Amino acid sequence: MSRDFLDERRRALEEAFFARHNEELIRKLRAADPGRPERERLADASGLQDAALLDRLVGLGIRGETLAALTLVPLVVVAWCDGTLGEKERAAILEAAHHAGLDGTGPGRELLAAWLAKAPPPGLLGAWTDYVHALSPEARATLRRQVMDRATQVAEAAGGMLGLLNGISPAERRTLQQLEAAFAT
Repeated sequence: MSRDFLDERRRALEEAFFARHNEELIRKLRAADPGRPERERLADASGLQDAALLDRLVGLGIRGETLAALTLVPLVVVAWCDGTLGEKERAAILEAAHHAGLDGTGPGRELLAAWLAKAPPPGLLGAWTDYVHALSPEARATLRRQVMDRATQVAEAAGGMLGLLNGISPAERRTLQQLEAAFAT
């Protein structure tokens, strides 16, 4: 099979997953009472029950309406792990954001814009890891395939010296290993 066919198939599966996820999120958000505490609204949108994790996510700026941005945390962390965010890395993240339904404006896109403008807070990867551990094994496996493919694409986006060498730096390799470890049971 050609790589183009596999890439197209993977992309179609990712788009279907994010479309279902976003439809469910929007349905839950519309049903949410705006007077309820943010932790409760995030719990409804995400399905998470761990109060400490929900509090950590809320403290890091994750809300019910920004939950889709949480799926991009690994990409942002990989892009910033060497202390800078290059234009090709930014473009790869924005393409992933498009596939996640974070186009235009809105709270999720605003949160992503903040992460692209300035390195995300240090606790974000730990909170994301806890979020992954709170998922069902099936959801974790699906998310792993998507995250690792996209995170590797972001790491490779800057390219090697003159485009001739592997573009993944040692810091990016370590971060990819951390992401992979987050999916371990």
